[in-house]
Amino acid sequence: MERINECHRPLKGEFLVAPDKSISHRSVIFSGLGNGKGAVHNFLRAGDTLSTCGCMCSLGIEILDRGTRMLIEGKGLHGIKEPEGILDCGNSGTTMRLLSGLLAGQGFLSLMSGDHSLNRRPMRRVIEPLTVMGAEIWGRAGGFYPPLAIKGNKNLKGISYRMPVASAQVKSALLLAGLYAGGQTRIIEPEKSRDHTERMLQAMGADLEVQGLEITLKPGRELQAQEFFVPGDISSAAFFLVAALIVPGSEIMIRDVGINPTRAGLIEVLQGMGARLAIENQRVVGGEPIGDIVAGYSELRGTRVAGDIIPRLIDEIPILAVAMALAEGESVVRDAGELRVKESDRIKAICSGLGKMGAGIVELEDGFVIQGRPEGLTGAAVDSRGDHRIAMSTAIAALKARGETIVHNSEVVDISFPEFWPLLRKLIKK
Repeated sequence: MERINECHRPLKGEFLVAPDKSISHRSVIFSGLGNGKGAVHNFLRAGDTLSTCGCMCSLGIEILDRGTRMLIEGKGLHGIKEPEGILDCGNSGTTMRLLSGLLAGQGFLSLMSGDHSLNRRPMRRVIEPLTVMGAEIWGRAGGFYPPLAIKGNKNLKGISYRMPVASAQVKSALLLAGLYAGGQTRIIEPEKSRDHTERMLQAMGADLEVQGLEITLKPGRELQAQEFFVPGDISSAAFFLVAALIVPGSEIMIRDVGINPTRAGLIEVLQGMGARLAIENQRVVGGEPIGDIVAGYSELRGTRVAGDIIPRLIDEIPILAVAMALAEGESVVRDAGELRVKESDRIKAICSGLGKMGAGIVELEDGFVIQGRPEGLTGAAVDSRGDHRIAMSTAIAALKARGETIVHNSEVVDISFPEFWPLLRKLIKK
């Protein structure tokens, strides 16, 4: 449990945030499939990514933590081994979905499970196309909920698959399976989702082409080990960017943040709301664009968010809702139904938490409507519902809420950002 009071002093300083979670997951998985010794610099050591490390070790991949970098002994595409026990994915949906694709192309049986939250999250969108490719997958509650049993098939067939919903995790699972398929795998996205997997596979030598919303992978090429650098996670930076926008007099710089265009939707939306946000020192490191983001106090105005930008900011919607709750005028979020099957039902969690703090918010099936209150919110006791992004969003909202806010189950932030509470306390006390 954490207690936060309204912040009456500006937030100032330059700092780093947690390394990117999405890239950290993928760097370990793909390095394990490469030929030779790979290295990952600035790896995120958090609950979710360590679940991926544990699963890859259970599949026979050697991972050495050298502090500043992770060393991974790649076994090649066909070097992983059958696990002796159940693969524990913890709270990480990314781990389970991506490994489903990898395990679909192996000639052995695998069992995957997670914690109580993960085992309630649907896996239908990844199971169905993998089954079409030739894998046999069984799950709980009709076959589409974890725990999962996967009987791999060394003779998977490549498919052409039009995704009904943009999902980087499902796309990545299919590309992993496609590495083992006979014939090409072709994926058509409805909107562009984060493309870390495509960038990483191309860097390792895969025969992969991207044309607009269409990705084509031809199997047959071995992957070559690389050295990857993980930039700061824009999803983690988002909490402190919004904090600077809502606390008067604030001015911060967050250094070395990943600004991949498939992840930068939040920046676009906040700038459209009148935010003083700028990206400096832009460069490309390890195939990923990064930069230093400067943010300062702003008088925000309401906005509408829907359509093809949603996949580019889906993880940031909880903290975006905080900015909307403190903006002038009405804000609307639609087409975000995927939020209902995250670590919590995030639509319900956002509406409940901000509602308790006095926000004028109305829940919709695929989003919400907020009547902004620039004058501020009211402190309240809010439960994170076991969701790291809800816990951190509530903490930021508390900076502009009269009285004390209590965040129950606050330790859940360790899933993605273990340094969140110390960094927040340090900024508040400066």
